[in-house]
Amino acid sequence: MFEAHDAKTDLNRRQLLRGRIRNQQPPLRPPWAQDEDDFVQLCSRCDDCIDACEIHLISKGSGGFPEISFQLSGCDFCGDCLNACATGALQAPVPAPSLAWRHRASIKPDCLSLNGIVCRSCGDACDTDAIRFRLETGGRATPLLDQELCNGCGECLAVCPTQSISLDIPEAP
Repeated sequence: MFEAHDAKTDLNRRQLLRGRIRNQQPPLRPPWAQDEDDFVQLCSRCDDCIDACEIHLISKGSGGFPEISFQLSGCDFCGDCLNACATGALQAPVPAPSLAWRHRASIKPDCLSLNGIVCRSCGDACDTDAIRFRLETGGRATPLLDQELCNGCGECLAVCPTQSISLDIPEAP
């Protein structure tokens, strides 16, 4: 008997074959991406969003689906990828089209500043001032992250020398 399968099943099989059997977070998709299940159903893997990204943040990832990487720079949310997507895999939410995604930065414990080494790269790169530093005795500065101000642009990831920042979807209160 023939069983229909979908793109999500293909991804799960691919993860199993590559030894990725733990429940991992899905790859970081382009801004305005639908939830992962809907995204893999709608995305035709046409590369239009990849071609539209002038700063080359979007590339072909696992299974040919577009993924975003902040190794070179952050996203300016220009909307070119959104406008290029004809399938609806990238879609601006009606009440707040300016909100590209729910991802917000978080600072990991191996941050240089948290470990007494002078570094303010992330704060210098943050256009929304979501990352600031609190001076402490001994000349040390501790990073403070305001998730309300963070837009998830990834600029802080691009400049962090130890990759001590990640973009995650905050848990609902």
